[in-house]
Amino acid sequence: MTTDTSPSRQGPPRTPTLEMVAAEAGVSRATVSRVVNDSPRVTEHVVQAVNEAIARLNYVPNRAARSLASRRTQVIALVVPETTAKLFSDPFFATVVQGIAMALSETEYTLNMLISSELRSEKTRRYLLGGNADGAIVVSHHSGDHDFSHLGATLPIVFGGRPLIQNDEDSYFVDVDNVAGAATATEHLLDRGARHVATIAGPQDMPPGFDRLAGWSRALQSRGLDDSLVEVGDFTPESGAEAMRRLLERGRPIDGLFTANDQMAAGAYSVIRDHGLRIPDDIMVAGYDNNYFGSTASPSLTTINQPSHELGAKMAEVLVRLIENKPTPLVTLMPTELIVRASTDRRPTA
Repeated sequence: MTTDTSPSRQGPPRTPTLEMVAAEAGVSRATVSRVVNDSPRVTEHVVQAVNEAIARLNYVPNRAARSLASRRTQVIALVVPETTAKLFSDPFFATVVQGIAMALSETEYTLNMLISSELRSEKTRRYLLGGNADGAIVVSHHSGDHDFSHLGATLPIVFGGRPLIQNDEDSYFVDVDNVAGAATATEHLLDRGARHVATIAGPQDMPPGFDRLAGWSRALQSRGLDDSLVEVGDFTPESGAEAMRRLLERGRPIDGLFTANDQMAAGAYSVIRDHGLRIPDDIMVAGYDNNYFGSTASPSLTTINQPSHELGAKMAEVLVRLIENKPTPLVTLMPTELIVRASTDRRPTA
């Protein structure tokens, strides 16, 4: 007969349960459940006792059970109707997403990103309506993305930028005044002496592209100047270069250029130089966004600063308020600011 003298084997440590927390705190299981779900029906000293027990046991509430109780998923969907290449090459998206994530880090909500152009909008629509998220933030939407606006009747949705839908008076959105910002940049060029100001506009099926073109045109028309020097890009440096090439091929005088974002300005720079022209001596240039494309350009780019990090944080804040049925304004506009740099450092002639 042999005797087993090897050390006794222990099973894996038990995962703390609601019952274990209740026993540790000296309260009922139902009381622990109320504390975990933020019920107001529990006294302060009981809440403290339960939270101390939770900390001692390293208990993590069962999210699925909480969702069943509250009928919430604690998930927010971030819908981006763009390609992956566009998403990760545009610094605007990075700072907006960072703002959203930072704001939600102070809450119990988890952020899920859906790149809609690759999932197809119908697939994204089914996901959102399938009870997988408590609400959605839609950024960089195009005029064809109407389905997302229509979901607002059944799911809280906040748009980053106003939806390009006529008579849409029910959509919540956070934006900057793109018309005013573009007008400010154009007026700055005019105040510096430019009289033949061209523009490289953004896509006309997107609110920033449409509104910034309108602001440029308004500034010129208010001074009785020509507003026909227009080419359209897609917010990439390559499209800015192509648009600038087309503008110069017209053979008309250009002494100022407003681009609907800094990336297209960076593309325009190279073409301006290739034509033997100097910035700002021959053509003054102003952009929009205030990202590293503008700050690292040579000469540094005058631009309109839009607070993209704060925009993202505000989108998250508005959506959480909607989900929690708190009063929320339909439209939230954030301020812009003209940042003057070397690309417009040409004084008006007497």
